[in-house]
Amino acid sequence: MRSLFLKIFLWFWATVVLTGITLIFSFLLQPGGASFRIHAALGETASVYGRAAIAELEGGGPEAAATYLEDLRKNAHTSACLFNREGTEIAGHDCASFSRLVNAAAEKSAPAIAMRHGLVRVGVRLQGESGTPYLFATELPAGPGAAFGNNFFGLLLHWGAAFLVSGLICYLLTRYLTEPILRLRDASRQLAAGNLSMRAAAGAEKRRDELGDLVRDFNAMGDRIEALITSQRQLISDVSHELRSPLARLTVALDLAREHKGDDPAFEQMQKDFDRLNEMVGRLLTVARLDTSATPAEMKRLDFGALVAEVAADAEFESRELNCNVQLSGDNHIYVQGNSDLLRSAVENIVRNAIRYTAPGTTVDVNLRRRNSAGLARSVLTVRDHGPGVAESELANIFQPFYRIEDARDRQSGGVGLGLAISDRVARLHGGMVRASNATDGGLQVEFEIPAAEVTPET
Repeated sequence: MRSLFLKIFLWFWATVVLTGITLIFSFLLQPGGASFRIHAALGETASVYGRAAIAELEGGGPEAAATYLEDLRKNAHTSACLFNREGTEIAGHDCASFSRLVNAAAEKSAPAIAMRHGLVRVGVRLQGESGTPYLFATELPAGPGAAFGNNFFGLLLHWGAAFLVSGLICYLLTRYLTEPILRLRDASRQLAAGNLSMRAAAGAEKRRDELGDLVRDFNAMGDRIEALITSQRQLISDVSHELRSPLARLTVALDLAREHKGDDPAFEQMQKDFDRLNEMVGRLLTVARLDTSATPAEMKRLDFGALVAEVAADAEFESRELNCNVQLSGDNHIYVQGNSDLLRSAVENIVRNAIRYTAPGTTVDVNLRRRNSAGLARSVLTVRDHGPGVAESELANIFQPFYRIEDARDRQSGGVGLGLAISDRVARLHGGMVRASNATDGGLQVEFEIPAAEVTPET
């Protein structure tokens, strides 16, 4: 079946049919006491009408009985017929249709019950004042009283069975339709989070409907995105490697030029540009290595608090040139399972970025704390500056390579937009995350969060 419309259509009618069958079985399985009360109530109603008809017959003849039954049909919308003991029609309307019911009533003392066009038909044996036996059949509206005998348990049984069956079928249909959608949503989230190899479940691809088409298109899109990003990362890595050699030769050429021409301000500027290019290439290689993860980083237990303290001390010395300072607070010793070089680089990038943009005469606050969330211990490093902050619409973009906000594009800001990108990749490599937000009283606040190890072991 290629169309969801056809499947939903068939499921709908399956629900209707199965619910109807369940209702029929609920009538058949209804407790005997309730069934007896229903039959007794119907039989009593039919007996009242039948005795009135017999009284008219014995008092005024067949014409009087016929008149009574005709009035009953017109005024009460109830069809009825009166028969003698052999089943011969005496008076009534459409008596031939009651023949089978009357024959059944003649063979037993209890009322005979049947259904026709949604109406309950009842046949009973009665005696007149003279002692003459008669057979009477009538058709009663199948209202709540007739159908259930005004019995609460009967109502609960029938409606409960109907709701149970229809609810079960609707649940199965909902699960059939939503399960591939939920799996697709989970796959799209993982793909957006950077897991480029993530695809929707292979089983959903075999569906021959619109959802199957959607899953196949999603997986094709995932293949294309993975191929494009992989080729882009490989290009960055290759270009970065290729730039290393000419940069090294240019540096040697610059040294030779200094030997021949002596010191010159132009040489100093060239040296700064070469150093800047070398730093950029090194960072590009770091980003490429973290993206491709060709060789897994070596992880070991280390004191993250001591590492942060060392970085903060170095940054404090550098910050004096910019007329600001770095203040460290929080827990002294928090252990993590990680790579020391990568973590140091990530923390340095975040702290130096804060020093670069904080206002002169202000403090860069560095806080490290251990936090328990959902039973898991997390190491949270918060670095906050007192600079202009970042527009809310651009907060999620500052961790992208080469991304720089509009008012920071000038050369004087320093950096090339790779520092925070490296920090983001290091955090994800360690099973954590990095996020940025604007502080309530101004400035940018960056949180670097990774899993924390157990409490410091005994040494």
